Amino acid sequence: MTAQFSVFGVPNIPMIEHGDCLSDIIMQALDNAGLTLQAGDVVCLAQKIVSKAEGRMLALSSITPSPEAEELATTTAKDPRMVQLILDESTEVMRHKPNVLIVRHKLGIVGAHAGIDQSNIDHQGEEQALLLPENPDASAAQLREALQQHSGIDLGVVITDSHNRPWRMGTIGCAIGCAGIRVLDDQVGGRDIYGRTLHATLINRADAIASAATLVMGETIEKLPVVIVRGLNSTQTLNDQDNASMINRPLEEDLFR
Repeated sequence: MTAQFSVFGVPNIPMIEHGDCLSDIIMQALDNAGLTLQAGDVVCLAQKIVSKAEGRMLALSSITPSPEAEELATTTAKDPRMVQLILDESTEVMRHKPNVLIVRHKLGIVGAHAGIDQSNIDHQGEEQALLLPENPDASAAQLREALQQHSGIDLGVVITDSHNRPWRMGTIGCAIGCAGIRVLDDQVGGRDIYGRTLHATLINRADAIASAATLVMGETIEKLPVVIVRGLNSTQTLNDQDNASMINRPLEEDLFR
């Protein structure tokens, strides 16, 4: 049998606002499109709609920059208020240069600007900024429970975000919140097709799923913030214990600090 899976967007998800119930919205959109969830599906959501539903939008006018933020704003050519938000959401500034500020987010994620975004949001007459969910693993778990109650089947949920990677150009989709899926698949101790013992094979299934979903979600005007990944081997994919925080490399293993 040929191994294969499919990735498709859920059409007509409305613009999400603070307080919206994402599980109800997803189930209604599936029903309107004549679609149903199937056992083993992985429901992938763009971080933006999770953050919007959870009220993570802030007006820049409400932010007072500190002296540190003012100084960093000068060297990075950024709005001091945005820099202050980045600092507030981070534990460490890793690198910076004009137009770029690399930090370690409070969630442990290392990336540009603490994941704070101003694209594809309604600025409501003044500049707004959208922060990452406070606890995306918990958000994924809550959404999975609600979707499973609606559908009566076993599912996985992944919250995706776009990340740059060191030494590679362009962004890819990465998992920042997971529930119900195997995040890291440790193959150490197994054997390759020639019988050679594997010593360092750790597969990141969560990021692989997020990347596939992001190809369908798009980054600009596609309006497909919810994507279903279907057909993956359930015994390899579904897992009740893992979460996305496992992806962050421990500080003691970071060779580039």
